[in-house]
Amino acid sequence: MSADKAEAAASKPLRADAQRNRDALVEVAATAFAAHGVDASLEEIARQAGVGIGTLYRHFPTREHLVEVVYRREVEGLCAAADELALHHPPDVALEQWMQRFVDYIATKRGLATSLRILLNTNSTLFSDTSGRVSLALRRLVEAAVVSGSIRSDIDSSDVLHALGGIYSAPDTKDWRDRSRRLVSLLMDGLRFGAGKRAKGSD
Repeated sequence: MSADKAEAAASKPLRADAQRNRDALVEVAATAFAAHGVDASLEEIARQAGVGIGTLYRHFPTREHLVEVVYRREVEGLCAAADELALHHPPDVALEQWMQRFVDYIATKRGLATSLRILLNTNSTLFSDTSGRVSLALRRLVEAAVVSGSIRSDIDSSDVLHALGGIYSAPDTKDWRDRSRRLVSLLMDGLRFGAGKRAKGSD
């Protein structure tokens, strides 16, 4: 099946069992790409998802098509997490937990890097569709924490995003994820240091 036909098929509602298979493939692929990079075995992804390789190719006729769906899923999950965390936690805790989730997002993005560069040079709408969504989610969390007085007020979300960006370019060592999580904790310590005890704008 060609990529164009696959896109047309994807616009039609899937049967419940087909949707479960597709969701399982995307879930397993995200983990595999984060752990092994974009060259992770598609056969192994299919096996771990409990389907045959033919089923994988029916849903995702090319590796790049699977990469695109996985990346969209990661962006959507990260943005949804911002709203969910903000609903259930104090603003600074929501921000910290979201930044820890950001480490997992970066792990997957690093694994997808080669194919993402390929997609960047195609007519894919991937980047125009997702551009700015992550930074907007972070901005909402940072602004809420500033207003609550739980983090310092002399920073904005672009500063935080710049600091988090350093995680992406760090050497890919075995302990990269643990080190990145420690860096997030250090970053939060810095954001909390000197924070006002009253919400911004209060009397």
